[in-house]
Amino acid sequence: MTEITATPQTSADPDVTSGVAQFLGPVVVDLTALSIDGKQAHWHVRGANFQAVHELLDVVVEHARDYADTAAERVVALGLPIDARTQTIGAKATTPAMTAGFQQSDAIIREVIAAIDATLVTVRTAVDELAELDPVSQDVVIEIARGLEKDRWFLFAHLAG
Repeated sequence: MTEITATPQTSADPDVTSGVAQFLGPVVVDLTALSIDGKQAHWHVRGANFQAVHELLDVVVEHARDYADTAAERVVALGLPIDARTQTIGAKATTPAMTAGFQQSDAIIREVIAAIDATLVTVRTAVDELAELDPVSQDVVIEIARGLEKDRWFLFAHLAG
């Protein structure tokens, strides 16, 4: 039988890891909420540009899930757990509630953009707070912000005249 030794999961300062978790945890929560609500929007979009918006929403959902995974893995790599259970997401997400049922594409796009904007507030707070605390973790959220801004632009292009 192999003996498991008590080796620290990381060489990072415990105060740093705790601070990283404090700022990345909410990022994971909001991104997870965005992915769930984005899928809801994907299933219920209607209108003349249905197919394009339907497919774009799947891309937004995939990106949100990937970004959440990246942020969560950063926290776990530093030796701390992350809490993205459905109960946690429902209680802690800062994203606005998604309207239930079928909606025209313009309305759905506006709601998903509002969810992205709320998530970007959380992400930008993490960018600011992690600058001094842990530049490696800050890089993670900078990349997330860049991706969310691009997804927002692609959605907004469907509304711009």
